[in-house]
Amino acid sequence: MVSHDARGNPSGSGSSVARDAVETALWRMMSFYDTPLADLDAATAADPGWALPHVMRAGFLLSLTEPALCDEAATHLVTARTLIDGAPAGEQTHLDAVQALLEGRWQTACQRWDAHLVEHPRDALALQWAQLWDFYRGDANGLRLRPARALPEWSAGDPLRPFVLGLYAFGLEECNLYPQAEDAGRQALQADPRVPWAVHAVAHVMEMQGRFEEGSAWLRQHQPAWADGNGFAGHLWWHKALFRLEALDVAGVLRLIDNHLSGDAVQITLQRVDAAAMLWRLHLLGHDVSGHAAALAAGWPAGDAEAGYYAFNDVHRVLALLAAGQGAAAEAWLARCAQRALDACDVRRSNHAVAREVGLPLMRGLLALERGDADAAVDLLYPVRTLARGFGGSHAQRDLIDLTLLAAAVASSGSSRRAVGRALLNERLMAKPLTPLTRHWLQRLGSAQEVSA
Repeated sequence: MVSHDARGNPSGSGSSVARDAVETALWRMMSFYDTPLADLDAATAADPGWALPHVMRAGFLLSLTEPALCDEAATHLVTARTLIDGAPAGEQTHLDAVQALLEGRWQTACQRWDAHLVEHPRDALALQWAQLWDFYRGDANGLRLRPARALPEWSAGDPLRPFVLGLYAFGLEECNLYPQAEDAGRQALQADPRVPWAVHAVAHVMEMQGRFEEGSAWLRQHQPAWADGNGFAGHLWWHKALFRLEALDVAGVLRLIDNHLSGDAVQITLQRVDAAAMLWRLHLLGHDVSGHAAALAAGWPAGDAEAGYYAFNDVHRVLALLAAGQGAAAEAWLARCAQRALDACDVRRSNHAVAREVGLPLMRGLLALERGDADAAVDLLYPVRTLARGFGGSHAQRDLIDLTLLAAAVASSGSSRRAVGRALLNERLMAKPLTPLTRHWLQRLGSAQEVSA
């Protein structure tokens, strides 16, 4: 007799105890409340012959974008291979897709999940994982369309449906469908107030629309649900700091950094990325954050496997080094990343092309700005904007490229490069109301034009 999971998908385990443990692990992966590792251990203890818990552990480890965890993930995939014979096709798909992730073939993994979801739209694990790697690859259409294809097949009473709706809300936001995104996010939270991805999606909408005071209030309203015991908390604190930065409340930003984006609060690279991005934004505004940045840079892993693993992380490491005043170290890191991206034999790896097209030029532009060559910085950074979506992250995260370009335009020597800054500000003013942060750059650019005149 074939067993099934809570949504009717064929399961490779006949143990209800093991299946329940995997369901809890899946909820943790989608909700970010604690890690799923203890639950996956419990599933394996209840059914040592089930491959899926090993696949899930490997996928979870890889989702952290830490090269140091790849060996452990590989070990679990090897174990899963020894157990996969006779497993349902969906579980074999998960194994093959996570193996592709390990090999750096992120797009291939998402394609396999897409094909699987056409027949099994209620496979929450496939939806969750494909969403994460769409995010890492900057695939906005995938973020929106995949959950859209699946949601009508989900029962309104399924406890994981609000989490899938939260995924959809974020995809809508990244496709600039802001009213629909906010509505979907609010619907998800009405069904279950503990859906941090929905809180996150609505916060993104408010960020993109310049609703910074409302955004701060939104996060404060939902803070009791996400602030403690949730792996998403650090990123939501980053969003709160982003809202305070839009208001030019620098003291408030620094308080949030001290309390939530530094020290023991920063344990993994995903958290370091947020901290580096916020410190860089303050650095561009002329604030000395070198102490914070030096401490952050010192905590970044130093292994050779780190350089070139994921261009998005590489660039943020350079931000931390430059904000710390460690230009030579940033130059050395760029060289290591370039060697891996340019000498890579395996062209299937998703990151190598992105590193060459976006990551390396972006890092070179950042270094040029810090060396005082603002003209070169504008020339290097401006072309990257049109390619930046494939770099990964969100609109809000990639905005640091525009903010850096604005700083470079202000410091540049030629009218044509300052015109780039004016064009960026025009874009900004058409997208959202004039905020204190935008007013700051308007004034800086105006001052630079007056000096040059």
